[in-house]
Amino acid sequence: MGKKTIRIGIVGAGANTKARHIPGFQAIEDVEIVGVVNSTPASTEKVARKYAIPQTYSHWKELVEDPEIDAVMIGTWPNLHCEITCMALEAGKHVLTEARMARNLAEAKQMLKVSQARPDLIAQIVPSPFGLKYNPEVIKLISQKYLGSLREVVVLGADDSFWDFSKKLHWRQDKEISGNNVLTMGILHETLSRWVPPAERVFAQSAIFEPQRPSAKGAGYADVTIPDSLQIVTRLQGGANAMYHLSGSILFGPGLQIHLYGSHGTIKVHFTPEEKIFVGHMGETELKEIQVPLEDQAGWRVEAEFIGAIRGEEIVHHTDFASGVKYMEFTEAVALSCEQNQPVSLPL
Repeated sequence: MGKKTIRIGIVGAGANTKARHIPGFQAIEDVEIVGVVNSTPASTEKVARKYAIPQTYSHWKELVEDPEIDAVMIGTWPNLHCEITCMALEAGKHVLTEARMARNLAEAKQMLKVSQARPDLIAQIVPSPFGLKYNPEVIKLISQKYLGSLREVVVLGADDSFWDFSKKLHWRQDKEISGNNVLTMGILHETLSRWVPPAERVFAQSAIFEPQRPSAKGAGYADVTIPDSLQIVTRLQGGANAMYHLSGSILFGPGLQIHLYGSHGTIKVHFTPEEKIFVGHMGETELKEIQVPLEDQAGWRVEAEFIGAIRGEEIVHHTDFASGVKYMEFTEAVALSCEQNQPVSLPL
């Protein structure tokens, strides 16, 4: 006999949901995507037809209230994550929500509080995909003291993604939608937090170089309300220093990378254009790329982990709500530091 079928409802079927989550769930035995609601009736119908999803809804609240649904996958922008998550958990549904967890720390804490009131339900956040492939290798190197004592960290997330100011305002440039989530700060910080101690102090500055863009809602222009350049200096627990260079407005930037510098060695992980890991140890003359055997690599298994956790077969490693609150606290501290032009201590 098969396992009890888990019935999934999808709220928000954007690019990542269509590329990863829908195929991921449909590949798991005894899992069915039974309903979907997207931003418009037309897009809802289009997704339902393309992926053979039987039920559609006119509003996400109808999906959440449907007693035939066991778990809700939230693929919307961050501005709806808190409201949908809390209502779904209170309705007895398991929740997998797209990252970033929420717009700000207050919303993230509310989500955690509601999830803690329903410990029988799985509450999971879609993790940063960066570093998943080589996460076991980096953790192994660190545990084997390859770095020696950690001294410095460099986080790079700088490219030309928002350089062309003639393009329409992107939702990632709208604070009402994205909140305190700036550029690739959150996704890279989440990856880094798997490898190093938490920050105990942050000092940040930001800039908006092009204050207006063509409106995405019609004629005219709209204000850019999220920085397109951000630099952060942090002190980590244990004494190491970290620097973040984040930008969407520069040409020929370094892309996305994380560097770990220690007293005995260095580990550099490049995420774009493809994930690679480079290491160098004292006594050596240059960095070398590691070729990690396939059996020692990890990867994307978000949907399988969510279903496995619902069935009691595993726990959520990437990413539970408590971990999400921690990265949202860092995000909040950065926003406060930019606003106040002074260092901010953590925890808040």
